[in-house]
Amino acid sequence: MTPPFYSDPGLLSDPVLNVRQLLKSFRGAPVLSGVDLAVSSGEIACLIGPSGAGKSTLLRCLNFLERPDGGEITFFGERLCSEDGNVFHIAPERTLQSARARMPMVFQHFNLFSHRTIIENVMEGQIVVLRRQKEEARERARACLTRVGLLGHADSYPDQLSGGQKQRVAIARALAMSPALILFDEPTSALDPALVQEVQSVMRDLSAEGMTMLIVTHDMRLVRSIATTVHFCADGHIAESGSPATLFEEARSSRTHAFMTAAMT
Repeated sequence: MTPPFYSDPGLLSDPVLNVRQLLKSFRGAPVLSGVDLAVSSGEIACLIGPSGAGKSTLLRCLNFLERPDGGEITFFGERLCSEDGNVFHIAPERTLQSARARMPMVFQHFNLFSHRTIIENVMEGQIVVLRRQKEEARERARACLTRVGLLGHADSYPDQLSGGQKQRVAIARALAMSPALILFDEPTSALDPALVQEVQSVMRDLSAEGMTMLIVTHDMRLVRSIATTVHFCADGHIAESGSPATLFEEARSSRTHAFMTAAMT
C-alpha cells in the first residue's frame, strides 16, 4: 500500500515547529539576530521581506544545511539545538537526519540530479534516507509524480523538462518522504512567468489538503492565495506577523506597510 503523501496533521503535536532566539552569523556579520517562530499543523506560513533579511538562511538552519550559532529549534517536541547556560548544543547527526526526512526542502533552483531520470530523482531520498526497498520507493515515486501531473515524464531527464516541470518534480521528491512539514525557498522565483501558475496550482492543492508548509517568497499573489500566516522579516528577525489581510491592509509597522505596498505595485 502506498503511504500517504504526508503525515496526518491530526496525529501531530501542535506546534510542529518551534524556534526561539535563533542566531546565525557569517564571518562575524549577523544574519539571524534572534528569530522566534512557531508553525502549527496544517498551517501555511509565508516568510516575506527584503532581500538580505535572513529568510533563506532561516530555512537552511531549520534543517541544518547551515548550523545555527545559538538559540533553540524544537521539532515535534524534540530539541534539534538548544542552549544550556552559555553552551550551545546541536543534536546528534542521526537525530538531524531524521528531522530532515520529515522536513524536506524544495529549493529555488530545483537541485535535481542531472544524470538520473525523473523517477530515480524521486526514489533517491527514499532509498538512501528512509531505507525503503527499491520497488516500494518506485511505487511511491510513481504516486507522487502522478500527484503533480508528471508520471508521463518518469523516464525523462531533468534537462528535458521546463523549469515549472522541474519544480514540480522537486515537490514530488519532497512528498515522497511522507513529510510533516515542507520548506519552500523561493519556489517560483527562478521560473518564467508563464510557468509560475503550474507550480502555484500544486502548492494550492497541497494547502487545501492540509499540508504544513513554510514558504520563503516574494510572490505576493501566492501569499494572498495560500498563506494562513505571514511573517515580515527585516534585519535578521521577524518584525511583524499576522494574517494576510492584516499585513496587507492593517500593518502596524510603517516599514511593513511600505514593503507590502511596493510589492503589490
